[in-house]
Formats: sequence, structure tokens, C-alpha cells
Amino acid sequence: MNIRMKLAVVAAFAAALPAFAQIKINDSLSVTGWSVGSYTYTSTKGNAALGGTNTSKDNFNVDAALLGATITPTKEVTATVSFYYKPSTEGGVNAAGNEVTLLDAYVAYDCGNGLVLTAGKFLSVLGYESYYAISDNMITLANQQFLAPIPGYHEGVKLDYTVDKTTEMGISLVDSEYGSNAQQTEGDGHLEHNFGTEGYIQYTGVDNLTLWFGAGYDSKGTPVNPYGLAPNTTHSVYVLDFWASYQITKQILVAAEEIYKDGGKAPAAGLIADKGSNWLAYLQYQFDDKLSAWACFSGEDVSNSTVAGVSTKGPRYWMASIAPVYALTANLTVKAQFSYTKYSDFTAKSALFSGVQVGFKF
Repeated sequence: MNIRMKLAVVAAFAAALPAFAQIKINDSLSVTGWSVGSYTYTSTKGNAALGGTNTSKDNFNVDAALLGATITPTKEVTATVSFYYKPSTEGGVNAAGNEVTLLDAYVAYDCGNGLVLTAGKFLSVLGYESYYAISDNMITLANQQFLAPIPGYHEGVKLDYTVDKTTEMGISLVDSEYGSNAQQTEGDGHLEHNFGTEGYIQYTGVDNLTLWFGAGYDSKGTPVNPYGLAPNTTHSVYVLDFWASYQITKQILVAAEEIYKDGGKAPAAGLIADKGSNWLAYLQYQFDDKLSAWACFSGEDVSNSTVAGVSTKGPRYWMASIAPVYALTANLTVKAQFSYTKYSDFTAKSALFSGVQVGFKF
């Protein structure tokens, strides 16, 4: 499909969206949805000493779309279901390259006294940045390049408890902390030999300040483990996540996050250690009710490992980004991004990224 044809598809989709802007169908059913499309260009300077070469590429595509429904048959019960689309050119929704999957599929029951029980397939609570492209501050994520420490979807049960107006916490038992495919659209489907769990606590007792801490764990997984490798090549997976955001004024918001992950790949088996840390710092300035901009400084450091007595450095990078956002309407947003990434101990030395993304939601 050439660029003109793709532009026509995006324009047609945008024109059709207002007809679907019925959020509430009736007292017990509502629908929501979104779609994002972008044009991006990346230029990479290779590290010849590690076999890297200079490359450049551009992409023009509908990146992803979601259509969901919420059903509330009673005041206490809420059921949520959603379908997710990601084209194969963007990696699809699983390793097979499929483009559509059932994403959310869960039922929540309000037990009263601030306690909510949820069962089914749902998104991990970890991570400051959103899993959903329509909700991200930038076109790209700040800290998912190597370790990918933020989990996606998994199946199980969870409890959320609102202690009071300032404190909320929760815990879950799921089939796996990290999903069974690169897109993390589902868990691995096993609990007996490989289970996951995570918990969190959030505090908002100081005006305009949010403090959030969470942790996740994935068992060793014999005979099934998060990577599909032999049992002696992996151990349990751990992830710790802390983030904070502060609304300094009506126009200025700052946020920071630190994540540590030990992904369980054992160096003794001849693998580079899948552990390290990610960090990010965001600054948002709201010029008016339509125009805002995000500035982000982020990085990642994959820990060193020792294989057969030889020390191997893991890759690392830092990235500086700016992302202006303009809301044309309540349903239509245009976002741009410009980033520079500096790598160490990697096949690339540096990379320049630029892009424009259009997002539709209802």
C-alpha cells in the first residue's frame, strides 16, 4: 500500500469515528475505542567495532487500535472486554504475526468497604508510562529497549483495596508476570509450574503529589518458564518499580521513575545477564487547553555478566526527547517527537528519531 492510499485509509477512519462516539449505549453498556497512526524516521550510526552499520528507515502505518465494552449488570459487578489490533508490520499481537487479539477479558466485583476483586485477563499495574499508545506521553516509550521491564497482560485474580482517600494498594496472582510473546498481550497460561504475582501501594496524601511503589515476581517455571528455555538456563524473575509525579503549578508537571529488573537469564548457561535498571524524568508544560509539550530524559543500564570467567558488558543508553502535543478536538490529537539516543557497548553508537502521530479516541 503506498503512502497516498494509507493516508486515505487514515482519513476515512477519522471521518467514521464521530458516528461511533456513543460512549453510553444504555444504563448497563458503554463502549470506547481508539486508534493511532504515525510516520516515523530513524537514523542510526553503527558501532563498527561490534559489527554495527549505519542505517536509516521510515515507517508509515496505523500503529494500533482498540475497541472495548464495559457491562455493568448490577452496581457491584463490572465486566470489561476489548479487542486489540496491531498490524504485522508493527510486530502484530503475537509471535505468529497475528494482527487481532482479545486483550481485556475480566470481571470485577465490588465487595464493599473499598475492596474490589477482579478475575480474568487484565493489564499489569506496573509502570508510569502507559501500555496503550493513545495514552503515552510520547510516540515511543522511554525505557523499554533492552530489559523491557514493564509487564503487559496476564491472566489471574487480583484484589484492590482503597484504604482511605490517600492510600490505595493491591495484590495479584497470575499465570505469569511477563507475557508469553514480545507484545505481552497474554500470559503463558501456566500456573502450576510457573506463576506470577505483583503488588503495589499508592499514596496521594500530599497535595499534588503521587507516590507509587510496586513489585513483581515470576517463579522459575520448570518445565515452563518465561523465555521457553531449558530449566537450567533461567531462575526466578524480579522487578521493582518506583515512580512519583508532582503538579508544581497548573501548567507544570514533573515525574520520575526508577525500575530494577532481574529477568532470570543465567550467565552460567552462556547468556548475558538479563538484569539492570531503567530510569526516566519527565517535564510537562501545558501552554493552554489544547497545546502541551513533554520533555524526557531517560536511560537504561544492563548489568555486566561473567561467562566462563570472561566479563561481558551489557548494553546501555541515555535518551533525550521532546514531544509537543496538540488536541485538535476532544477526539483528535496530533503528537510529534524528536529524540537523540546515545549507546554504549552496543552495535549502535547513536540514533536520531523523529515522528508525527495522529490519535483518535471515543
